[in-house]
Amino acid sequence: MTDLVPEPTGSYDLAVIGAGSAGLAGAVSACELGLSVALLDSSPQPGGQFYRHPAPALGAVRPEALHHDWSAFSDLRRRLSASDIAHLTGHHVWSVVREADDSWSVHAVTGADGTAERPVRVRARALLLATGAYERQLPFPGWTLPGVVGAGGAQAMLKSGLVLPGRRVVVAGSGPLLLAVASSLAAAGARVPAVVEASGYARYARRPRALLTNPRKAAEALVHSAALLRHRVRLRLRSAVTEVHGTDRVEAVTVTRLDRDWRPARGAGRRIDCDALAVGHGLVPQIELATSLGCATRVLPDRTLGLALDDLQETSVRGLWAAGETGGVGGAELARTEGELAGRAVAARLRGGRGAGAGRTAGLRRRRDRMRAFADVMAAAHAPGPGWTAWLDDTTDVCRCEEVTAGRVREAVADLGARDARTVKLLTRAGMGWCQGRMCGTAVACLAARDGRGEPPAERRPFAVPVPLATLAALDETTAPGTAQSKAP
Repeated sequence: MTDLVPEPTGSYDLAVIGAGSAGLAGAVSACELGLSVALLDSSPQPGGQFYRHPAPALGAVRPEALHHDWSAFSDLRRRLSASDIAHLTGHHVWSVVREADDSWSVHAVTGADGTAERPVRVRARALLLATGAYERQLPFPGWTLPGVVGAGGAQAMLKSGLVLPGRRVVVAGSGPLLLAVASSLAAAGARVPAVVEASGYARYARRPRALLTNPRKAAEALVHSAALLRHRVRLRLRSAVTEVHGTDRVEAVTVTRLDRDWRPARGAGRRIDCDALAVGHGLVPQIELATSLGCATRVLPDRTLGLALDDLQETSVRGLWAAGETGGVGGAELARTEGELAGRAVAARLRGGRGAGAGRTAGLRRRRDRMRAFADVMAAAHAPGPGWTAWLDDTTDVCRCEEVTAGRVREAVADLGARDARTVKLLTRAGMGWCQGRMCGTAVACLAARDGRGEPPAERRPFAVPVPLATLAALDETTAPGTAQSKAP
């Protein structure tokens, strides 16, 4: 086993996990203020999910055509290239450990799938988590058919692989991502019969100040809306795809009108022919590494969990900062702002307050607060209603990994007394598969809750990603995963 001992790559002032908008901004800002920085990311290219772009081998002439605000990413990428940041690509971080001297050990496995090369350990005085988010999926009959993809997944296929999920694609779910996905697919040549939004947009009007102070968000919505009009894409509000039809793959979907609680109206279903469905009901902050260290969380307006952060993006665990979607989903511009704010805060802490720029920091805080207010409005406007569980019949798979149906979950609740997602998991194995509940966690929690509004708890998992057994066997007592301490009052 000696050849599998974790390979140290050096010690740094700051380790940043995630090379999306927040991680890039935090890394380059801290480096430019004099810190040594390691930037770890599972992808071979920087940019995260938002700025996915084709590999050079695909020969894309204008990858920026599928993005807005590409210049901001280009600037971050240029600053990264010009820096001495250790950009560690293909690094899948599975654990973070607080050492006795209050430094951090970041454990990762490398390679495209995390099993190709040696395990790695990176040491750092401070840590910035910029791990992003993943899509929230609500099941419905037929959602496991080939041709059903996540809305963000469809966009990723197009941005990174230059491929479409189908020729005739219905886009459905809830949230502003749907407009961006539909306009991108239509511009790339797909026929989009409809964008099916389960919520409406009236709730935005209840917070006019948040709208007026974020004019760029309104401009983005207008750009996407104009693209949908140009491509004759119909927008269906207060509706949902409640069933997918087909044998070997998607052939059509049923779109049903919903009431304000997302319950389907009887006799209001309409069949739309298509060969693919791109569906997603918002994003869920990816906070497994943070919760494994005991970081405090807060309930967001859409009833997901985000990290509780102070004014300078530090978590409840001293020396551990977070930025971007980990504190709540708000888009690339907010993520860049929070990343830079966190990078400056780390530099100020480690350098005794020298050179961080108090004026710049104050401006970043004001901008962050303004955009975070809009993000909260957006989350509340598109939060799933409790009535969505009426879409499910008892044969619908809820947990795809373990093939647990809605009927089995309901039986665990009604007959066996389960009242939360954890108990349902113990009784049915829902959430015990490869995705560890990321796909089914929301659905299981809602079915278990009395009011249909449940959300999965912030479970403290020892491993954030799958890790080979040989990697664990190679760890000694000094590198074994542990917990961190909260900030002193």
